Amino acid sequence: MYQLFCDSNCELWYTQVRELGLNVIRMPYTLAGEEYFYDMGEKTDLKAFFDAMKGGEVPKTSALNEAIYIDYFEPVLKRGEDILYVSFSHKMSKTFDAMDRAIATLKEQYPERQIRCVDTLSISMGCGFVVYYAALKYKEGATMDELEAYVKELAEHTATYFAVDDLTYLYRGGRVSGVSKVVGNLLNIKPVLHFDEEGRIINIAKEKGFRRALSSMIGYMKTNGEDVDKYKIVVIHADCKEQAEKFVENIKAEYPAADVVTQLVGPVIGAHCGPGTVGLIFHCKNK
Repeated sequence: MYQLFCDSNCELWYTQVRELGLNVIRMPYTLAGEEYFYDMGEKTDLKAFFDAMKGGEVPKTSALNEAIYIDYFEPVLKRGEDILYVSFSHKMSKTFDAMDRAIATLKEQYPERQIRCVDTLSISMGCGFVVYYAALKYKEGATMDELEAYVKELAEHTATYFAVDDLTYLYRGGRVSGVSKVVGNLLNIKPVLHFDEEGRIINIAKEKGFRRALSSMIGYMKTNGEDVDKYKIVVIHADCKEQAEKFVENIKAEYPAADVVTQLVGPVIGAHCGPGTVGLIFHCKNK
C-alpha cells in the first residue's frame, strides 16, 4: 500500500484536497516578517495578501529543510506504507535538494520502503492539473508503478501559460532585467510565459497590452490543445477576478462544451508573479 503526496504549490483548493484524500506538503512564505505555510486557501486571506503587495510589502519564499520532509514522510513509512510524491517543477526551487537528503536518510532507516517523487514540470495549477487526475487514478486503485507512469505521461501533455500585468515582480525574482522592466511597463508590454519540457519558465511572446496577451494564450491552445473536451481547462488568476471572468468567456466562445474552471493563485506563487497575473492550463499535444 502507498500514500499519495503533493505540495501546496499545486494550488488545488483545500476542499478538493480533502475530497481527493491527498497528503499535502505545505510550502512556506513570509509576509511582513511573519512566516506562514500555505493551507490551500482554507484560512488564508488572499485578497489581503495581494493588497499588501500592492501597498509595497515584498513577500519572501524559502525552501523546506531536510527535517521537515522527514516529519512528513516518516510516519507513513513507520506504518509500513510507501510514498509517491507528485511535485511541482524541480527547476523552480532548491527545496528538492533537502528532499533528496531526507529521502536518502529515510531509506537507510526503512530500506524495505519506497519513496518516489515525480516531477510535473510545472507549478501552480499546471502541477495541480496533473495532481488532480493522478488522485482520481489513485482512488480507482492504480498501483504505484501504474500511477508513476501515468503522471509522467500526463506531465508531458500539460501546457501552462501565463501573463503578468506588472513586470516588477518578475524583475524581483530575476526573470527580467531592470531595463526590460522599466521599458515594458512604460510601453504596456505584457510577456507571455510558458513552462518548457524541462520544467523551466521561458518567455515565448511579448504582447502590446494585457488583452492581446490573453488572446495569444487562447491561440496557443487552439494550436497545441488536445482532448480539451476530455480534460478540464483551468484559468488561474492573482486578484484579478474581472479579467479572469472575461478570459473564461472568451475561452467558452471557442470551446462551448469545455469544462472551464477558475482557481486563485496562492501566496507562494503570487509572491513571484504578483497581482494581476492570469494563467491558462490545458491538455496539449506536446509540452
